[in-house]
Amino acid sequence: MCPHPAATPDLPPEFGVRVTAEGAEFCVYAGHATAVEVCLFDRDADGTETELRVPLRHRAHGAFFDTVPGVRVGQRYGFRADGPWDPDRAQRYNSAKLLLDPYARAIEGDVVPDPAGYAHRVGADLTGDLTVPDTRDSAPCVPRCVVVDDAFDWEGDAPPRRSLTESIIYEVHVKNATALHHGVPEPLRGTYAGLASPAFVEHLTSIGVTAVELLPVHAFTSEAALVRSGLRNHWGYNTVGFFAPHAGYAAASEPQDVLDEFKRMVKDLHAAGIEVLLDVVYNHTAEQSQVGPTLSWRGLDNRAYYRLDARGHDIDVTGCGNTLDLTHPVVTRMVLDSLRYWVQECHVDGFRFDLAVALGRGRDDNYDSTHPFLVALRTDPVLSRVKLIAEPWDLGIHGWRTGQFPPPFSEWNDRYRDTVRGFWLRDVAASAAGEPGHGVRELATRVTGSQDLFGFRDRGTIASINYVAAHDGFTLADLTAYDTKHNEANKQDGRDGTDDNRSWNHGVEGPTTDQRIAAARRRSMRNLLGTLLLSTGVPMLAGGDEFGRTQHGNNNAYCQDNELSWYDWRLAHWQADLLTTTRHLAELRSRFPVLRQREFFSGRPRHPDGSQDLAWFAGDGAPMGSRWGGPSIDVLQALFDGEWLGTDSVLIAVNGSAWPAEVTLPAPPRRRAYDLLWDSTWERPHVGGPTVVAGAQSTMGPSSMRVWWARGRY
Repeated sequence: MCPHPAATPDLPPEFGVRVTAEGAEFCVYAGHATAVEVCLFDRDADGTETELRVPLRHRAHGAFFDTVPGVRVGQRYGFRADGPWDPDRAQRYNSAKLLLDPYARAIEGDVVPDPAGYAHRVGADLTGDLTVPDTRDSAPCVPRCVVVDDAFDWEGDAPPRRSLTESIIYEVHVKNATALHHGVPEPLRGTYAGLASPAFVEHLTSIGVTAVELLPVHAFTSEAALVRSGLRNHWGYNTVGFFAPHAGYAAASEPQDVLDEFKRMVKDLHAAGIEVLLDVVYNHTAEQSQVGPTLSWRGLDNRAYYRLDARGHDIDVTGCGNTLDLTHPVVTRMVLDSLRYWVQECHVDGFRFDLAVALGRGRDDNYDSTHPFLVALRTDPVLSRVKLIAEPWDLGIHGWRTGQFPPPFSEWNDRYRDTVRGFWLRDVAASAAGEPGHGVRELATRVTGSQDLFGFRDRGTIASINYVAAHDGFTLADLTAYDTKHNEANKQDGRDGTDDNRSWNHGVEGPTTDQRIAAARRRSMRNLLGTLLLSTGVPMLAGGDEFGRTQHGNNNAYCQDNELSWYDWRLAHWQADLLTTTRHLAELRSRFPVLRQREFFSGRPRHPDGSQDLAWFAGDGAPMGSRWGGPSIDVLQALFDGEWLGTDSVLIAVNGSAWPAEVTLPAPPRRRAYDLLWDSTWERPHVGGPTVVAGAQSTMGPSSMRVWWARGRY
């Protein structure tokens, strides 16, 4: 096959592949290469694969491009790049290595851990000499890119555009959610189609979910060390393609059908009013450090795509061996193009940026909120209008940056997580042992939107993504059952997973037949859920926590593609009760807009009688006043006055002691009575709780939380 002659334009075409009337136009960046070939793969009738190499004849601004006649949708392809082999200058060109297109919209197959997959010479143990190029063809152990058709019948699909003030985000793994779900047809379990099945969508809407945040769905692979230990990367933070949906999550097998199944999932979730957010990993790739395999970016232009030190070695602020260099315009463009693709072609509604600080590090390696990439996101007419959520840290120096991202970013609030866990678990454990806790001051700050972190540049309470558990770390149930991690199944001798869990096993490590301990654990779960769903800010619920899912103490199940990670939908009675409680709490959140307001509470009078929009009271019913800075106290009451907004008011009371507490309901001016709507000592929500007059005393159970409807004025 010989491409038709074509004039070289002033500018290269768009990166990737575009099908034309003549064939297909290929364009790839390889700034330091001397030549690039596109490799076309076809299979004979007997299944034998053939490879045709076609040079890309045109070059401009580091991009190689050409139109290849006869190429249609369904064509399998890859690239090979030739150029200098000079490891001391971080140039590792090796035309024996088949390379994935960074812009491929479909990827078929998986990486096979094999010495041939490395540009440098390695042995059977995949270690070797970085200075010597390997001459073996890597095509047998590298996936194929596939040309696909972007056309799809969206049937009038439109983004739900749910306000963050009304949002409940549900962090979920595509496979884990429905792999064992009896209500999902068996062929669809653990797939994109399964996630959008009526049974699972009904579950989501029943607990008030407005958005699913999907763990990575970009095409990914497993690290060689995991594969050789009999495990696999299950979470997906090991990307091989930023434009292609991970094929392993599809019920379909053909690449075109995989892409269409993903789009259909988005369309069906939108029809139910549920937004789709993607957890995206633009901070590193699956190529790992310079001793890792050459799959795409390293073979095309190692010096452009990765952050390197003076020796040409990878700078790693991700813990994964490499860091993409977003100070380079080609890398920034790739990320922006990828984000726009998922919004414009796949209709997703936003993104959660993994290790987002790594994306904002400048050439001096310091984080800068005015980094060109962050500015581009904020000013892009497409991307600035979708939900942007930062994981505000990485593993580099000065990597923790909670509260330091610019608007319109929201941020995972780790200070919220740690404070709420500490109050309901560590402090209650201390109380049970007769030791003081840390009081309620920081808890009060966290449950009202974390103004100390996000009260700048008009970010508002919606900048705080509140959570008590996420994919990494203990599940909600395991927070109450384990003091230490139990990651033996990961085969890393306990080196993986955090040791800072802020959990409490309530006296016994792991499963127990002690009913007193089991009851205390369930109450702690309800306290955590109640705090999360009734706090001001944006709640994020980790999938399965609504019914007490366990990972048996494994707090880093990234390599567990099995029953340890898959949600078990065979709910015990207490789990069904917890699910009912979650639904009730979501309904309460919806009922009281005062808990969901965008603006921070002022604490100033909103009524002529001096009533405040938010008033704090101690256990004796008197205003907190100067007691914030006094000795540690365990009981706190917060009166959220919604009447100035034209809505209902709510009183929330917490007892962080391991012992019962006598509590006097506050009696501010013209406040008449309170109706009890929820008590965390209840195994299931009650209908028609008692009405108690303001100023009356009642006994709160140990380590418990109450929610009252504060009756209107008279």
